[in-house]
Amino acid sequence: MDDTYKTIITPSPEILFKEKNSKFFGYAFPVTEENDVKKYLEELKKQHHSARHFCYAYQLGTEEKQYRVNDDGEPNNSAGMPIYGQIQSFDVTNILIVIVRYFGGVKLGVGGLISAYKIAAQMSLEESKIVEKTIDINFKVSFDYKNMNKVMRVIKEKNLDNISQKMNESCEIIISTRKKNAEIIFAIFSNLFEVSINKI
Repeated sequence: MDDTYKTIITPSPEILFKEKNSKFFGYAFPVTEENDVKKYLEELKKQHHSARHFCYAYQLGTEEKQYRVNDDGEPNNSAGMPIYGQIQSFDVTNILIVIVRYFGGVKLGVGGLISAYKIAAQMSLEESKIVEKTIDINFKVSFDYKNMNKVMRVIKEKNLDNISQKMNESCEIIISTRKKNAEIIFAIFSNLFEVSINKI
């Protein structure tokens, strides 16, 4: 079972690609929701207030992926799709790539635009620090305080991430494990006497 994905954790450095006097500034940002996309676009529009086009593509999600492309006034499919093509080519997700274009007075034609946006997106990704992360599943483990030791022993033995815990007479611990180990972990806790586990 594949339970890893590639993404970036920090924004890429700005890149600049020039083609027939047009300037293409490229950026890659880590995003997990559409609000992140809006925030970065607003920042870039303040930074490049005289630019003509802010073309972008983003992809969200690890197992069920969703994506969106925007040509922002360029001819149909000449900007957003070439950018998205590079997201696919580098096999990354939870990422936004924005290419800001300053028109240089010479028309590039649709083919020229496709090539320029593709190269600028590729350069942005090459400058990004791409990391591999695991797809993790979270569980809530509930038990009485007297059963604390046996629960903690499993967490320690199986090297599980303890995300949060509430310790009273009745206790709750939120744990995290890699997707490929999730069924085994669920079974272990399900078989413990007076302990319940639920996926969250």
